[in-house]
Amino acid sequence: MSKKKVVLAFSGGLDTSFCVKYLSEEQGYDVYTAIANTGGFSKEELKNIEARALALGAVEHASLDIEQEYYEKSIRYMVYGNVLRNGTYPISVSSERIFQAIAIIEYAKSIGADAVAHGSTGAGNDQVRFDLTFQILAPEIEIITPTRDMTLTREYEINYLKEHGFEADFRKLEYSINKGLWGTSIGGKETLHSEQTLPEEAYPSQVTQHEEETLKLTFTEGQLSAVNGTPYADKVEAIRAVEAIGSKFGIGRDMHIGDTIIGIKGRVGFEAAAPMLIIAAHKMLEKHTLTKWQLYWKEQVATWYGMFLHEAQYLEPVMRDIEAMLESSQRNVTGTVEITLRPLGYTLVGVDSTFDLMKTDFGEYGEVNKAWSADDVKGFTKILGNQIKIYHNVQKRNKR
Repeated sequence: MSKKKVVLAFSGGLDTSFCVKYLSEEQGYDVYTAIANTGGFSKEELKNIEARALALGAVEHASLDIEQEYYEKSIRYMVYGNVLRNGTYPISVSSERIFQAIAIIEYAKSIGADAVAHGSTGAGNDQVRFDLTFQILAPEIEIITPTRDMTLTREYEINYLKEHGFEADFRKLEYSINKGLWGTSIGGKETLHSEQTLPEEAYPSQVTQHEEETLKLTFTEGQLSAVNGTPYADKVEAIRAVEAIGSKFGIGRDMHIGDTIIGIKGRVGFEAAAPMLIIAAHKMLEKHTLTKWQLYWKEQVATWYGMFLHEAQYLEPVMRDIEAMLESSQRNVTGTVEITLRPLGYTLVGVDSTFDLMKTDFGEYGEVNKAWSADDVKGFTKILGNQIKIYHNVQKRNKR
């Protein structure tokens, strides 16, 4: 009788390495490993991950390239909405996990897998993101989570692998790094304590550029289309170009403190030069090209969009409705934003756009009015104040 198939979301780390051996040797599965690359792995890293999976006993390994899908279905909407969770975090790793889960479960369905597995622990958000996505898209496929269910220690997993003929360098690094196209998260001993922050050496990108530099970002209908005058049809490459420039200055470092899906407070450091520069420039361009109420309502729905994305609700239908509104809002968000970069910071200089609502024949703020008279303003102000004047008049009358 043929063995059952399980697809394991495989990163090559200790937990998922243990899962390959455990599922094949203890549970009797044919283990198929898969990694969904949203931009955080180089070609060399992907080759090494595949080699490790096969050495551990995987029947097959698949590298699923979903960078473009991740941009088209997530990043561009986060830019449209200027999404920063709690006003700080560009939803880097958390948004990637949803698309990795979607890719893994679709692969599992394509090969007729009986089960799907991941190496998440019971203490974080990722377990919910994977489980929920798997359940929605393939309720007929069993979900297996050895690391979570068995509450394993690092020592147990390392010893188990050694006993089963596999040895590798699984030294616990001082800092846990999760790198992706839309930012890099950093966890360490300091992130577990409210009163501490990450030291300089914890950040993967160190400051190597100390002289000020000008960066010009051009947007076409809300999407980044050129960097310093160089056009990019491939938006993923445009993001990488901004990251290469901004990371030299150590831009985009911060600490995110927020509410996790499982109800506890969580803290993580991150660096995200490209997201922070792109969102800041895009937001400034919108201030010049959108109306007051476009800006207001877009901010309301974008806050919900970011929260739902972070909390594994990407497949909720309302997300498509919000995306439609965000995309519609971008029809005039075209122009170039100039930014001055310096170590650990930047300054938004200005905007050049044919849709700039400051460039008008109606008047110049604080200087001259062209489309109304002084008497128009006097009458307008009287009417504008009526409701408040009535309120204060009634209050005064009742105090007598």
